[in-house]
Amino acid sequence: MYHPNMFESHQHMFDMTPKESGNDLGLTGSREDDFETKSGAEVTMENLLEEELQDPNQRPNKKKRYHRHTQRQIQELESFFKECPHPDDKQRKELSRELNLEPLQIKFWFQNKRTQMKAQHERHDNSILKADNDKLRAENNRYKDALSNATCPNCGGPAAIGEMSFDEQHLRIENARLREEIDRISSIAAKYVGKPLLPHSSPSTQLTSSHYIPSRSLGLEVGNFGTNHQTSFVGEMHGTSDIMRSVSIPCEADKPMIVELAVAALEELVTMAQTGDPLWGLNDNLGEILNEEEYFRMFPRGIGPKPIGFRSEASRESTVVIMNHINLVEILMNVNQYSSVFCGIVSRALTLEVLSTGIAGNYNGALQVMTAEFQVPSPLVPTRENYFLRYCKQHGDNTWAVVDVSLDNLRPSPITRSRRRPSGCLIQELQNGYSKVTWVEHMEVDDRSVHTMYKPLVNTGLAFGAKRWVATLDRQCERLASSMASNIPTVITSPEGRKSMLKLAERMVMSFFSGVGASTAHAWTTLATTGSDDVRVMTRKSMDDPGRPPGIVLSAATSFWIPVAPKRVFDFLRDENSRSEWDILSNGGLVQKMAHIANGRDPGNSISLLRVNDTNSGPSNMLILQESCTDVSGSYVIYAPVDMTAMDVVLSGGDPDYVALLPSGFAILPDGGEGGNASAGAEGGGNNRVVVNAGSLLTVAFQIIVDSVPTAKLSLGSVATVNSLIKCTVERIKGALACDGA
Repeated sequence: MYHPNMFESHQHMFDMTPKESGNDLGLTGSREDDFETKSGAEVTMENLLEEELQDPNQRPNKKKRYHRHTQRQIQELESFFKECPHPDDKQRKELSRELNLEPLQIKFWFQNKRTQMKAQHERHDNSILKADNDKLRAENNRYKDALSNATCPNCGGPAAIGEMSFDEQHLRIENARLREEIDRISSIAAKYVGKPLLPHSSPSTQLTSSHYIPSRSLGLEVGNFGTNHQTSFVGEMHGTSDIMRSVSIPCEADKPMIVELAVAALEELVTMAQTGDPLWGLNDNLGEILNEEEYFRMFPRGIGPKPIGFRSEASRESTVVIMNHINLVEILMNVNQYSSVFCGIVSRALTLEVLSTGIAGNYNGALQVMTAEFQVPSPLVPTRENYFLRYCKQHGDNTWAVVDVSLDNLRPSPITRSRRRPSGCLIQELQNGYSKVTWVEHMEVDDRSVHTMYKPLVNTGLAFGAKRWVATLDRQCERLASSMASNIPTVITSPEGRKSMLKLAERMVMSFFSGVGASTAHAWTTLATTGSDDVRVMTRKSMDDPGRPPGIVLSAATSFWIPVAPKRVFDFLRDENSRSEWDILSNGGLVQKMAHIANGRDPGNSISLLRVNDTNSGPSNMLILQESCTDVSGSYVIYAPVDMTAMDVVLSGGDPDYVALLPSGFAILPDGGEGGNASAGAEGGGNNRVVVNAGSLLTVAFQIIVDSVPTAKLSLGSVATVNSLIKCTVERIKGALACDGA
């Protein structure tokens, strides 16, 4: 940071006026100064010996006799000096014979010549340094004048940059943003509702009220219909988003319109899920593609025309999952379970109002008004926020339908960047507890703010499309089934210990996803602007949370492209034998797998307990809990250090909620170019690129305690350390994979 006096201490650093002295030639205590020949004067040896033999107090006060060198002698000496400024005894004797001079005269002439040249060079350098000094002094004065009149561009207050901490800068920026947002929302509410919101009293009140939203620990409780908690914020929230601040509970006049819209949306979803050509066409690279002309012919009303600048996204995917239809419906209609199962996609969700709980003790006819935020695990992809209704209806004897549709027409907002046309799934009951799920995602989005590196992934539907929803649901159903199975091989003999370890890993995964995306609940700060792999950081204070260690937690994340297939990147990062190649904190020690739980058909879906054995000090008391998971939409390796004592309690069946975790890990996504061609959009043009060898989009995210005192201020040194750590890890991964593929 700038200090007001930082330049004053250097104002005189270039004051280097040369001070000529007789000692510059190293002739202290001698009579060599008597032989200075700046004018070419010559001193004879007889005069020198005569004066040196006399007592200094008895020397006659007579004028010294000097003899000039001849022009030829000077020219010869100058010529020889250019070639050899430091002649040895032999060379001086040869010169004395050629020039008819004494060797001592030759020696003194060269000494004086060297002193003369040194003084000339110093005068030249000093003139340059003086000019630089004047320039720096002028710049220093300009900076002082500018800083004395500087104001903060966000809040309008004085910019005390040199005395402002990292946290204070964030608070001022956030305070200004909240003030603008409250003013804007107040005007919108006055226009559409008929009465203004409560005025904000002070900046401190804004920050306190806007940030106080309690976190909630989620658990998968399939079959629990009696829950009353319909609020889910995965992880810790640090501020409300635009959509979640601007929406409100629907008024009574809107409810008939909402019911009518829900019925129409359900019919549209069923038709889109069951109809083939010409509504859906097949593309070799992108799968099924919606025929928009046919769509608007079949559904002319809908929720209105597409907003200007928005792009349509429509996808459909089917699969068979190992879960019965009742539990699937429960997951979708219970916002806590919905956020937990789809924690990699749903960063936050909130049920605003339940208009109908259904009939006959189930969710048939249940209608809710919700708001949610959907993410890609990278800070480079903005989240999508939607205000929508969710309607569940039994369709036939063995089929259920759950549909979402946006309610933006009831609460128009200029900040909406996406809206959901009828989207959701049909769930068909099969034998042996299986279900067939057909998922439809139909969005209209303004995705111009998506980083160019992620545009192909977004446009292929793997980022927010039906394929990702179905793949995530299938993997989570396998995980839940394996947790209840008794024939899965594992070294953990206790069923209670196995269940506790699975629950601990689930909380770790949810915590990781809550801190890796671009959710508007987080205030990301970019540390560099040198390329696509910039490091983004955010901070939070952990206090009175048994699930996290106390102190200041610094989260850092960066995303980059690597020309290696996602499967090879995933296998490399999850393998404990290659961990020392990228994990700096393991100090090159050998990693031993202590326990292993398989939780899916793919061998990459597993939970492991690792132990790092230092080559010098032996086994460590710190263990590493790691969960790796993969499906067609992406792969993840998530880990967190855990204390051995706490892990012993978990393996004995103890409560895992009191184990402090700070998860870090990797999100490995396909780059959208697999198959040879990834288009940047069928609408609005876009860039097309042909990819010969598909690569991976890798996001690296760390969470580190930088100060154990929660009330302490974050130092920029800690930020620099974490920045260096994450960039060094990235370079190690790139280097190891490059060598592995060579």
